[in-house]
Amino acid sequence: MKRRNVLFGLAAVGILGALFYLYGGHQTPSGQRPLADLDSRSLSGLENEFNSSCSQVRLLVLLSPT
Repeated sequence: MKRRNVLFGLAAVGILGALFYLYGGHQTPSGQRPLADLDSRSLSGLENEFNSSCSQVRLLVLLSPT
């Protein structure tokens, strides 16, 4: 019975942690532009901004959950 309670508690903590991560809000440090969601409508703006700074080092990192 005690082992079952420990497993239930760990599962509850994991679920609460996941919910906080997903819905707890995302903030950027002061001085940094806010986070942006990329979709088909915003890709042209990203391309223009990326190409406009050709004299600087640019890095584009795409992360996928799969």
